[in-house]
Amino acid sequence: MKPIRALTVSALTLTSLLSMSGIAGAVANGIDAPPGTFGFNTQFTMTGIPTPDGGTRDSACSGALVAPQWIITAGHCFHDTTGIRVDGPPRYETEATVGKTTLQDTGSSTLFGNPGHTRSVIDVRQSEVNDLALAKLSEPITDLTPVALPLSPPNSGDLVAIDGWGANTSVDPMPAQHVRLGGFRIAEVADTTIQVAGLLPLSTTSACAYDSGAPYFTPTSLSEGVLVGVENDGPPCPHNQLDTAARVDNQVDWIRSQIQP
Repeated sequence: MKPIRALTVSALTLTSLLSMSGIAGAVANGIDAPPGTFGFNTQFTMTGIPTPDGGTRDSACSGALVAPQWIITAGHCFHDTTGIRVDGPPRYETEATVGKTTLQDTGSSTLFGNPGHTRSVIDVRQSEVNDLALAKLSEPITDLTPVALPLSPPNSGDLVAIDGWGANTSVDPMPAQHVRLGGFRIAEVADTTIQVAGLLPLSTTSACAYDSGAPYFTPTSLSEGVLVGVENDGPPCPHNQLDTAARVDNQVDWIRSQIQP
């Protein structure tokens, strides 16, 4: 059973973070993540993705560092020409930037924050249970704290945060230039997924395009958290409906078997 105090700390942490900014943006109707918070955040940049007509396109996803050389994300971020999820080396060039927080100074074009660590993705392991994958980095990242794996199942009513690099609207979406935070409450728990509802700073806070793979987690401090789920799908954003995430607690043994040295 999850201690009541842990939920209280989570709520206070989220509330204090979400009071730091009133600017809406990626993670639709979310807030800029302050520099130094949740360094496990990951931005994937995919280029030259082959399309069925023989062309190529670019895309992006989000994720979270779970071990020095491994990122957890949505399985559908890595696929073949027909959109089928695949294991092994990515079928297109994929870079992961971990721990980046780029913010724009108010009233100017000055950018500041942590540039993060950029690595190539060299291997992908797909879950056989849900829309979940692990991406192996070309080199380990040793100066950032990975998000912790859960020790117990989620419960309806639990408060979680999302940390993603997605767009702020489904109309002509573009990946974000800075990582964004939002607060959610778990509405439903199914066998392999959870449904989450936007809560902070607005009921229309929601995952958006390119947030696929973003972590839903329980904050334990302003820089650390326990992973609960991984963003999979949802209605066009922003919205006040439910988003779907892959559960992580029932995949912990598989995750550990994949990321062991």
